[in-house]
Amino acid sequence: MKKIYEPLFTPWKIGNCEIKNRIVMTSMGGTSLFGWMEPAHFDEEAAKFILDKAKNNVGLILPGIAPIKNPMMGGWLYSNKGMYKKLKVFMEEVHKTGAKLFVQLTAGFGRSMALNSLMAKCCTHKFLGAVMKPIFNMNWINAAPSKTPNRWAEDVITKELSEKQINKMIEAFAKTAKLCKDAGVDGVEIHAVHEGYLLDQFTMKYSNLRKDKWGGSFENRYRFPVEIVKAVKEACGKDYPVSLRYSVVSKTKGFGKGAMPGEDYIEVGRDMEESEKAAKYLQDAGYDMLNCDNGTYDAWYWAHPPGYMGRNCNLKEVEHIKKFVDVPVVCAGNMDADVAAREIAEGKLDAMGVARQFLTDSEWVKKLQEDRLDDIKPCIQCHNGCFNMCHYKGVANDQALGDAIHMARCALNPETMQSKKYYIKPAKKLKNVAVIGGGIGGMETALVLAKRGHKVTIFEKSSQLGGVFVAAAAPSFKESDRRLIEWYKHELKKYPSIDVVLNKEIKCENCLGKEFDDIVVATGSKANQPGIPGIENAYQATDYLYGNADCGENPIIVGGGLTGCEIAYELSLKGKKPSIIEMKNDLIAVRGVCLANSSYLRDYFELHKTPVYLETSVKEIRKDGVVAVDKKGKEFTINGSAVILSIGYKPTPLFKASKHVHLVGDCVEVGNLRTVIWRAWDVAMKI
Repeated sequence: MKKIYEPLFTPWKIGNCEIKNRIVMTSMGGTSLFGWMEPAHFDEEAAKFILDKAKNNVGLILPGIAPIKNPMMGGWLYSNKGMYKKLKVFMEEVHKTGAKLFVQLTAGFGRSMALNSLMAKCCTHKFLGAVMKPIFNMNWINAAPSKTPNRWAEDVITKELSEKQINKMIEAFAKTAKLCKDAGVDGVEIHAVHEGYLLDQFTMKYSNLRKDKWGGSFENRYRFPVEIVKAVKEACGKDYPVSLRYSVVSKTKGFGKGAMPGEDYIEVGRDMEESEKAAKYLQDAGYDMLNCDNGTYDAWYWAHPPGYMGRNCNLKEVEHIKKFVDVPVVCAGNMDADVAAREIAEGKLDAMGVARQFLTDSEWVKKLQEDRLDDIKPCIQCHNGCFNMCHYKGVANDQALGDAIHMARCALNPETMQSKKYYIKPAKKLKNVAVIGGGIGGMETALVLAKRGHKVTIFEKSSQLGGVFVAAAAPSFKESDRRLIEWYKHELKKYPSIDVVLNKEIKCENCLGKEFDDIVVATGSKANQPGIPGIENAYQATDYLYGNADCGENPIIVGGGLTGCEIAYELSLKGKKPSIIEMKNDLIAVRGVCLANSSYLRDYFELHKTPVYLETSVKEIRKDGVVAVDKKGKEFTINGSAVILSIGYKPTPLFKASKHVHLVGDCVEVGNLRTVIWRAWDVAMKI
């Protein structure tokens, strides 16, 4: 292990609980030991995932949040005693590895609950709400400190929690924590004065408008989390460790309005001055650790940072707040191991919080220790598999039901939390397989085939592997994407059974001869070419990304989806003045793109006054701009130095699928990295 990482592997204590190293796997929705969005039970898939991390030398493990009152069916978490018996057996296995585990308990979501369209209707239609109450009791699910707009369905106003409900939850925290302690759990984490969840909503003036003892003054606003830790300590003993998930600064300007990095703004949530006081106050109430980052659901990109946020994005604030407490402080948020190790060595931080990197590569800690950095598959902060709750104008959480009830999966690693569906099984009959196309889909297919024992030859028509993802990874903020391409190249070299043939274009099946038993086509897609007059005057998105477009100072991007917005963002970072034209009523109005990612770009363009033309189409493209048409049919001219088209792609399969010809990636149906990689496994597991 390199010397710079040594501070990460020193012991530390939370109260009387000693942790063997400074790496904390922070909670992720979907990894709860008690299930997720379903009646409480001991979740075997999550347990398998967590035990694997313990075996791979994680110091402290925090499974996903466990609501003390379940969002579905409404049962109290302490009511199913049988699952705590299973938890006790599981904890014995965890402790054999030397790891420690805290169960994270949450009061709930309040106005941050990601309501889908059905749940939103249950709130606004009394009859439907009454019918669905046994499944979704919106009087609990949609309850908050005060009547405020839901983050995901702004036309839905939250219910105000009664004092009776608050007291029931405090009692439930204590009862559940005692059951966890009796099952051998090392501590609990209270979720959370963090990220704008229910407890955090009580602490902040803009979401707590109450006039009783639970609102108004500083002490009243922080009363709920204080009463919880007191109740837990009374039930479990003063020495039982209780951590708090804590947002140092809210980074919030208002409902649905986040503050960008470096922005001068007026904080409506918790500013640093209040945080200095609150951190000490919460410590004195009994919390033994602060597990920190920044943000709320209104500024979600701080707590769930996409790649745009940069590395170690919460460190400055967390480092500052440590000066005001005597308990350990953990920092999470795109953390780099070398930076965390340096901070720990200097006494500015106690531990490094990491979440989604564990979904992508469960062995990354061990690889770090063994100086195998090139072997670590990087998380690219896409949120496509782990947390793709999406929202745009006029639509509540537009997340597929399968994703809502099966979170914490990974776009880059299908085996994560899906061990019964995706796994490596040796092939019964070994084959010689040709893979046509060396993009991500082709490379992933080749790796899975090789692991199963097959012989594979990748044919790539260009001089490099990566396909169109090379273009996608070109922007300056896509460092993790570029590392992913290098990881694939590095991984392919480990398998003697994989041959890579570059600069070889396959145009027909006969070109391959008869030596291959099966053919996998991974030839991707091509850009749409709509019949717009003057289209020859425009560049395609890939022209820009490959560096083959002279865009000038004020280019126009036609298409406000993710790719178009990322191009506009990159141009803005370079000091250009882009404009965006989009036919829909919002930018990035598509399923599958996490709100943390999309809201960052929307907020960035608003802050930087980037012209955005919504519900607008293009009638004609000129060398100096476009003729546009708004939703009322009015024509107008938008002047610009160049026009870049980002209006979608269509599949380009080289051959048709047959018994021995299989299609993967965008040549089947255009999607994202998750659909490409998961389809690669679907095909490779069957050959």
